[in-house]
Amino acid sequence: MNGRFSRRQFIAAAAGAGISVKIGFLGRPAAALIANRSDGLPNWIGPAGRPRFRIDAVAKVTGDKTFTRDFRARDVAGWPQEQSHAFLIRGTRANAPFDGLDLSLLGEDLKPDRLVLGEDLVRDGLVPPETAAPGFYGDMFLVTKGCTPRLLGQPVALLIYKDFARFDAAKRLVRVAEGVVRWGAVGGYCTPPHYGAGRVVRIVGATSDDADIFAPLEKGTTIYGGFDADQVVWPKPDQSGDAEARAMWAAGEIEREIAATGADALILKRSYFSQSIDASAMEADNGNIWFEPGSSTLHAIFATQSPYEVATSTLEMLSKSRFAVKALDLSIGHTVGYGTKSHSIFPYYAVLAGLYGDGQPVRLANDRFEQFQMGLKRHAFWMENTLVVDRSTHAFRIMKGSYRTDAGGRRNVSPDVGNVGANAARSIYYLPKSDFSVEVRASRAVDAGSTRGYGALQTMAATEMMVDEAAELLGIDPIELRLKNAFKTGMKNSQGAGPGGVLRTEEILERARAHPLWKGRAAKKTAFDTANPGKRYGVGFAQVQKDYGTRADAAVTTLSLDPSGQLTMRQNGNDIGTGLTTSQAVMVADIIGRVPDDCAFGVVDWPEMPLVSTEEPYTTPQDEEDALAQNPRWTPSFISPMSASSSACFIGHATRTAARALLRLSLWPAAIALWSGGGQARPLAIDIADARVLDGKLTADGMEPLGLDQLAAVAHKLGLVSGVSVHVFNRWQWAEAMFDVPNVGAVRLPVDALSVCYGRSAPAELKALMTSGGFHFLDRRQVFYPPQCQNGAGTCYTGMATIAEVAVDTATGDVKLLSHHSILECGTQIVPELVSGQIQGGLAMGVGHALLEELPLYEDGPGDGTWNWNRYRLPQATDVAVWTQTSEVLPPLSETDPPKGMAEVVMIAIVPAVANALNHAIGKRFYQTPITPEKILEALL
Repeated sequence: MNGRFSRRQFIAAAAGAGISVKIGFLGRPAAALIANRSDGLPNWIGPAGRPRFRIDAVAKVTGDKTFTRDFRARDVAGWPQEQSHAFLIRGTRANAPFDGLDLSLLGEDLKPDRLVLGEDLVRDGLVPPETAAPGFYGDMFLVTKGCTPRLLGQPVALLIYKDFARFDAAKRLVRVAEGVVRWGAVGGYCTPPHYGAGRVVRIVGATSDDADIFAPLEKGTTIYGGFDADQVVWPKPDQSGDAEARAMWAAGEIEREIAATGADALILKRSYFSQSIDASAMEADNGNIWFEPGSSTLHAIFATQSPYEVATSTLEMLSKSRFAVKALDLSIGHTVGYGTKSHSIFPYYAVLAGLYGDGQPVRLANDRFEQFQMGLKRHAFWMENTLVVDRSTHAFRIMKGSYRTDAGGRRNVSPDVGNVGANAARSIYYLPKSDFSVEVRASRAVDAGSTRGYGALQTMAATEMMVDEAAELLGIDPIELRLKNAFKTGMKNSQGAGPGGVLRTEEILERARAHPLWKGRAAKKTAFDTANPGKRYGVGFAQVQKDYGTRADAAVTTLSLDPSGQLTMRQNGNDIGTGLTTSQAVMVADIIGRVPDDCAFGVVDWPEMPLVSTEEPYTTPQDEEDALAQNPRWTPSFISPMSASSSACFIGHATRTAARALLRLSLWPAAIALWSGGGQARPLAIDIADARVLDGKLTADGMEPLGLDQLAAVAHKLGLVSGVSVHVFNRWQWAEAMFDVPNVGAVRLPVDALSVCYGRSAPAELKALMTSGGFHFLDRRQVFYPPQCQNGAGTCYTGMATIAEVAVDTATGDVKLLSHHSILECGTQIVPELVSGQIQGGLAMGVGHALLEELPLYEDGPGDGTWNWNRYRLPQATDVAVWTQTSEVLPPLSETDPPKGMAEVVMIAIVPAVANALNHAIGKRFYQTPITPEKILEALL
């Protein structure tokens, strides 16, 4: 373990230093516009407890749903009426030292009320937080005089105005003016050191059932390389050495086998490129901060997908500064981000603005030009693939992938994106031997981060294009080749781990092969090409499977009942456009018969769950973690950000487990008491396994259906458990623990922490134990945490296939997407309409990546501040076959199938499917995205 404070330790340290911390959703009266019940629970719930529409649907369509960006100081209770505004001046060069500002064009009237420079931050001890990792957000907020920016578009000054009119006029002048930022003599770039290199190597045993000769999970490790300038330096190979040396020996064995391959196998080597893009979330980054004089309270409103990380990192940032903050009051609201608001540096710039606001709230909000200039980007990838295929059996023998990604001028999550991309390159295939490596380079580009696809989009798209080409070279149907090499249940992935649950890859492939688009492609091409001179028809296919989760997913849910049966839920998940507020409520109803009457989402303050965490779930040595786990209030990680398709499975696990625990510990014993009191239970055998909810009422084994109001009244009257709070943790396997619950006994649950509260008539000795936010925190007496070696397992998969139908105009190079059909497997759909929305949105984003969207990385890219949607081509309805697209979702194997994360996988398969369709149309392969009309015309020459 390193010597840095953890996030949880910072909260504890803040409390010890007298800093109180309050974190929650936007409070009333502001919340009146975004509250969970703005359209009334009875209205959105239809027959049989199923949703008629989203919980926030009426607010959305009437314009009442607000986002963080909508709030000003006057909208928030207790804040001043006055609102200050701020903007950043950004340097558009990275090859010369910053030499100061020339603000003479502003004159006296438009001079800022406060000008903040890098030297001010140095003096006041304000540096980017390092709670995630050293250098995660870079080493400086504002470039100081004499220093060369690390990246294009890096801020050099912060200007604060106490009135909007002067702020707006000044910002417009500065944007178009030349010479505001002065530069010294041109020199070299000053980018950070490269961020890392990783490699996973596997060699199978004699059969897929035998122990691997080498695999990261069983025999060794992920290999980590260093850099000598731009060259990766890997450990030296040694079959008898340590884990990394043995892994490099295995990599050498694979390389030697490739070199020795004879004519009995196809060796296909191809280079691919996937471009940098802007996720273009409709809400740009923003924050509103008030450093209240007198009380020294820092009030903050943020747009973020990772509120817990923002809260703890803000504490670290403040702990090193001269600012005597005594209280921290953070609020979040609805937002959207596609990953780009997870681990973004922007909230900390907003904190800076508030600290220098002279006692007034200061709003810092990107316009669209600034969002292009500063928002996190999807990583550009360069990929070198080698595939060895047996010519007689068509079995894949070896796949090797060497990848390089440009992460820009700040580290962020880029090493993890690179490793995820390398691990995902296998796509849907079983590979007896594989060697996947990635180098994550720093550059002067705008920083890249957690963007939908997270490295897997880039590498899996390349693999699917390559497999399609291999099928053509071998003279075999592309789906048939995929079926022969499909990754099946019980097989091991490239890390040597077996997947969780059954894999339905072959079922998806067979459905695709039988689809009319695929079956009739040859005849339709002949007919279309004949009927449309100058145009060419094509159909392409691709299938992917993506893991979901972060390798250390953690969530908290609290459910509690009052004596009248009013059900309240508190949840750490916040809705980023996926419909989480709807689906989590429906999960509760599926188990106990009714959606909560009152919900709070985006909760970060959890007095009922007083856990501590070192927040190093990936790096803590196993022996240290075993020792830490002896503390019944320790957990590897407290709350995860909203990312990695986590809401349905991982956050939902907390919700479902809390509902089941409330049923088991409260509702069921209350029901037994009612059924026994009247004698109806006497002649029957009643088992909780037979419990069913019908029309919102609980029954079992022929017993009288009981409503939640009846059960809650009895639970409180008898002093039973009336509320539960659970904390869950997953490292590709759920943590489990044993608890002694008063009046119940020993209970084992798939959670690592449990709190309960007792009914109003509970004995005084039980109520006296409710000291954790009105709950009794139960110290676990036994816990199982998945071992550290499972970090790289990646065993939770969702599969998606897409067939794309295109027409190419050979005179202009224009591509018309005529239709597409997708097949998804995602377990049980909680709300099918929300799944459909994710499919449609993901496909549109994938079409943009395949055909339209692209950002230059360097001097002519977004860092120059001139990019907006007038230059950046987003897909429109006419581009995505909006009226001719179809999709289907495989039904679950049974009603017990858990839901799977699916928000990322749905955007990936369309990218290679379109590329493969273009080859079918014009007989040309494309190895770089986006595939633009210019590239098509060049290929046709």
